[in-house]
Amino acid sequence: MKGKLPLILGVIIILVGLVASGALFVVDQRQQAIVLQFGNPVRTILEPGLNVKVPFIQNVVYYEKRVLNYDPPVENLILADQKPLEVDSYVRYRITDPLQFYKAVTNESALATTLGPIVSSSTRSVLGNVNLTAVLSEERTQIMTDIRARVNAQSGRFGIEVVDVRLRRADLPDATSQAVYARMQSEREREAAEFRAQGFEQAQRIRASAEREATVIRAEAKREADITRGVGDARKTEILASAYGQDEDFFRFFRTMEAYRQSVNDTNSFLVLDPKKFEFFDFLGSSDNPAADKSAGQ
Repeated sequence: MKGKLPLILGVIIILVGLVASGALFVVDQRQQAIVLQFGNPVRTILEPGLNVKVPFIQNVVYYEKRVLNYDPPVENLILADQKPLEVDSYVRYRITDPLQFYKAVTNESALATTLGPIVSSSTRSVLGNVNLTAVLSEERTQIMTDIRARVNAQSGRFGIEVVDVRLRRADLPDATSQAVYARMQSEREREAAEFRAQGFEQAQRIRASAEREATVIRAEAKREADITRGVGDARKTEILASAYGQDEDFFRFFRTMEAYRQSVNDTNSFLVLDPKKFEFFDFLGSSDNPAADKSAGQ
């Protein structure tokens, strides 16, 4: 009997260990748990620590306390301005009621199947009332807030709280992008042509104004030149008249010499005159003109 005692104690210890391992369980600070008995939930554990359950009869299901991620598929939808858009979003949620979560969807995979249509309908409902400019502007933040509110309103029955919905990417389809690019290019070209036309018009206006001012300046200069020339001619006439009055013979001789010079200005020109008929020769060797004889003698 004494030889069998250690064996019996060993068996007892093993059985106690098995019972203890089946009865004790630990809930991590990042987790929450539900104790099930024959598949029915009997207790919810929200705080971390060591807990006890009935071995072999009860089992434990663990759920995350941390924020979880759900990536819905890319959505193709139409905006309020009839622009097609490809939207890639993601959802951040937290399990707030593990018991309700277990009753509604049991696990995260089943939740993804149920949550997908909710996110899709909420996204379509909100984006269907806005245009492309709003999606690409600061209004995008409010759009995401509205989508989150709609998803929360429908997903609360699953025992979760949606903490964030983000539009990771919102792009036009390739064909639409090319059409939009072509339209933007034509708009820029139209604006450039309009600017060039306005510049040409302004240049023509400036050029016409400058030509008008130049014409006025030239007319003023010509008028002043004519006045100055007239004053000069009058002064010239006055001086000539005064000189003529002082010595008529010499003045006549000077004018005759000027006429000679102007008449035979080109060295290749020839002037044939009859000395008996033209007074050009009156001063050249004529004894009848004392002024010419005096000049010839000098």
